Amino acid sequence: MEGVKHARELCAGHDSHLPGILAEQLAGRLATIPPWRVVGTVRRCTGQLVSAAGLRGVVGLGDVCSVVQGGGGGGRELLAEVVGFDEDEVRLLAYDDPVGLSAGAPVVLDRDRQLVRPHESWRGRVLDAMAEPVDGGRPLAAGARPYALRARPIPAQARRLMGERLRLGVRALDLFVPCCRGQRLGIFAGSGVGKSSLLSMIARHSEADVMVIGLVGERGRELNEFLHHTLGAEGRARSVVVVATSDAPPMMRRRAAYLTLTIAEYFRDRGAQVLCLLDSVTRFAMALREIYLTAGELPASRGYPPSVFAELPRLLERAGPGPGEGAVTGLFTVLVEGDDLNEPVTDTVRSVLDGHVVLDRRIAERGRFPAVDVLKSISRAAPACYAPEEAAAIARARRLLALYNDMAELIELGAYRPGSNPAVDEAIAAREAIETLLRQDLGEEPADVDPFALLTAALGDREGAAVPEAAGA
Repeated sequence: MEGVKHARELCAGHDSHLPGILAEQLAGRLATIPPWRVVGTVRRCTGQLVSAAGLRGVVGLGDVCSVVQGGGGGGRELLAEVVGFDEDEVRLLAYDDPVGLSAGAPVVLDRDRQLVRPHESWRGRVLDAMAEPVDGGRPLAAGARPYALRARPIPAQARRLMGERLRLGVRALDLFVPCCRGQRLGIFAGSGVGKSSLLSMIARHSEADVMVIGLVGERGRELNEFLHHTLGAEGRARSVVVVATSDAPPMMRRRAAYLTLTIAEYFRDRGAQVLCLLDSVTRFAMALREIYLTAGELPASRGYPPSVFAELPRLLERAGPGPGEGAVTGLFTVLVEGDDLNEPVTDTVRSVLDGHVVLDRRIAERGRFPAVDVLKSISRAAPACYAPEEAAAIARARRLLALYNDMAELIELGAYRPGSNPAVDEAIAAREAIETLLRQDLGEEPADVDPFALLTAALGDREGAAVPEAAGA
């Protein structure tokens, strides 16, 4: 205690001996040190679930505690989060492998671990879920304001309306699934259909001021490829990347998703237009499933406990417009289990977001990437994004594609006779041009030409042909 008191006096009365920023940060950290602490002890450990005694009435759900590992752990600190209670014991789930943890090890509340202090200098850096740098660079600077990792979303009535259209640099999306500033879009697809590749294109070509990218539960091999080949030097300079690979414990994967949104909120509060990319929400939900099942909650739908579906909106709703000029535009990938768009996680996420992009395996197998199914994809902000002539061109293109899909089987079998239906003839003539427009290679830079001008050219001068309304239009 005397050492803490002396340090406080040093900051209060002798700032001239310390750089101003260092003194301010030291004083802020000292203010969080409690004058006393309660020490519990480890009773038992099963897997990553730790039971501790002596903390009753001191800790609450979501608090983080520090456990000192002895023996094979070499005395290192293990962080664990309170996930439940059992009579006089507290149940904690470890953020790391508890190898070396022994019965009787001290457990101390460390509430400050649920706060993070983002800083402008974090652009261009790669962090882990604990907000520690993993790119080999210098230590991260700490901002003056603490942000809660699991802050509540801004109340709806306090938010501004969504802003103007945000160009994502992918023709299929800019045309058929437009995105406004502050909107939340989901990218839905099965495995191997191109979710991560589409997200990579958006990260490279979008017009956002800042990008905050969360790679949650993804393959470690893809991390270096994404950072060095996909983002490139220019994209990385305006990005903060948070990573928790598939081998990370579930608590770290969950925390990485929350840290991603927290950093995005920081830049939003500074008036920036932030693009938040989270890959993937499904891995986040799987981490939640592991956490709640380990904590003792019973499964409900497809093995997911009810708390998973309560927590998903709490994360997703944090994206959106802020009360000021800044906004967080969110793009969230969803791995569709068994290509079933009605499975529980997919259905829940789709109902929360402001639009969805569906990637179709059959389109990918034909070799057209990105494999966006424009007839199944929708942006709820589309009416506000289009000028009248743009809306007319999009509606016409959708009707032509829908009509072709209705007649596809007859056309492919050769049963349709050209000239028997002018509307079908028009759909056949327009489809290949539209498909060519939708095709975009991963490394292809977006052209300076307005994509709507390209669409108008693809449709050609066919205003005289009547295209009937078709299912799915």
